[in-house]
Amino acid sequence: MAFVRRERIPEGGIPRGFWPGAPDLAVEVVSPGDTYTEVEEKVNDWLNAGTRMVLMLNPRTRTVAMYTSHTDIVRLAESDTLDGGEVLPGFTCRVAELFVSEQEEWIMPGTDICFLTATELARRIRVKDLSAREVMEAHLAQIERVNPMVNAIVTLLPEQAMEQAKRADEALARGEAVGPLHGLPIAHKDLVPTKGIRTTYGSRIFKDYVPDHDGLIVERLKKAGALTIGKTNTPEFGAGSQTFNEVFGATLNPYDTTKTCGGSSGGAAVALACGMLPLADGSDTGGSLRNPANFCNVVGFRTAPGRVPVWPTLLGWWPISVQGPMARTVQDTALMLSTIAGPDARSPIAIAEPGSLFARPLGRDFKGVRLAWSRDLGGMPVDPRVTAVLDSQRQVFEALGCVIDDATPDFSDADEIFQVWRAWRMELSYGDHVRNQRELVKDTVIWNAEAGMKLTGPQLSQAERKRTALYHRVRQFMETHEFLIMPVSQVPPFDVKQPYVTEINGIKMQTYIDWMKSCYYITVTGLPAISVPGGFTPEGLPVGLQIVGRHQDDFGVLQLAHAFEQAMGYWKRRPPVAI
Repeated sequence: MAFVRRERIPEGGIPRGFWPGAPDLAVEVVSPGDTYTEVEEKVNDWLNAGTRMVLMLNPRTRTVAMYTSHTDIVRLAESDTLDGGEVLPGFTCRVAELFVSEQEEWIMPGTDICFLTATELARRIRVKDLSAREVMEAHLAQIERVNPMVNAIVTLLPEQAMEQAKRADEALARGEAVGPLHGLPIAHKDLVPTKGIRTTYGSRIFKDYVPDHDGLIVERLKKAGALTIGKTNTPEFGAGSQTFNEVFGATLNPYDTTKTCGGSSGGAAVALACGMLPLADGSDTGGSLRNPANFCNVVGFRTAPGRVPVWPTLLGWWPISVQGPMARTVQDTALMLSTIAGPDARSPIAIAEPGSLFARPLGRDFKGVRLAWSRDLGGMPVDPRVTAVLDSQRQVFEALGCVIDDATPDFSDADEIFQVWRAWRMELSYGDHVRNQRELVKDTVIWNAEAGMKLTGPQLSQAERKRTALYHRVRQFMETHEFLIMPVSQVPPFDVKQPYVTEINGIKMQTYIDWMKSCYYITVTGLPAISVPGGFTPEGLPVGLQIVGRHQDDFGVLQLAHAFEQAMGYWKRRPPVAI
């Protein structure tokens, strides 16, 4: 096999499939994840079958590589282009006159840049295979094309983004040391303060608020080289797992825009799924990193409390809410976590271990590892479409060598614990807004904050006593089982016009968050938990698997999630609006 030469591809894009009218010529598209060996195998398959020439089209570089087994006779004159010209005797390649049938897809070159993994993008920027400006231009173009259909990114600063990308390229040209996320675009959840960039918290009260400081997670991402381009949508004050608010409206699920994307990190999940961002940050109290990832076929990781220190916050000792990473792959999630984890004096519960622990390879042999399999957490209502996806993946873990027990920890009192502490926190954070600006606060926030106003000292002490007992029951359970596999959410994505789920399998939900028990039961244990793409419903809606690990074993959770992801690869299925 011999490489002949490269030619530019027309600006409009390139087609998939066979080249029309040239039976001796085969055309293949280089996929973002293809290695050189995989490309070589594709080429050899064609040549061994008798094909005279193979064109390998690379959407990212907008070039075409020509391969042939006839190394001594294939030549192109310098004046010849792919608009026409003899390639082999009696053989003409006509690019300008391509006929594209209705069945063929067109791939825009920049789109493939947007769907490279963050790990690969960062590598290519470092070795100057791609410039930060090229990467930023591609993502801004994808945002311009796709965001109007889904409303994921609600504040965008394109000029600032391009200027940052220019400086990132200049730093590389000077030979400066750069961070692991150097040149990667990122947008921050609209609950996180960003210096000089509007931060609304999804609330009309703060619709024009511009902070004078960055949150700690933003500081760390910038230090790692990520380039802030704007903010992602969230429900009002992050309350509820459905992303809509009175400032920006609803964010739509890219796999079906009549459905919700989940929340509260819904804008982040949709931006990732659509290739508008390679990485995104989020936060999680009752499932806000896990649920939108689950609904949008991406990865969301609720780390152990203190793993990603939070600042600023009114609740420095608070273990119920965490911030964390979101990405399309587990490897990218680990990459981002390596830059945002680690101690900080501003967080009294920060874990002392450095973030660099998560830069290690994720490969692991899971032979003999015992895990618990819980379809419904011991009788919780779960939509049968969710359990069907979960059940179908059991054999994957068995193939990995895991020993699986059908078992569920004793989650007695978990609901009371979460409801009490959530109400307490809602009153502390938003009680003044309810008292003084009630007309600007949504009804579920009012209800939750007023529930906090009614709490008594004995109720709080009982909840804390029960939380400690719950922790030890689950700890003992996890001594036997290294991991727990369970649903992320109890339902698949639902109608975006429905504020929250009111009934599952005929069972009424008592509050606006009851349908998220499968997430918030894990929240109150303090255990790390990840949502990883696990399959699709018959309607084509994403369903994630929730993998829960032992106390502060965040790395172990990433390892098992990575092994499952490598086996199945559901993350590669792009949403229709992003193609």
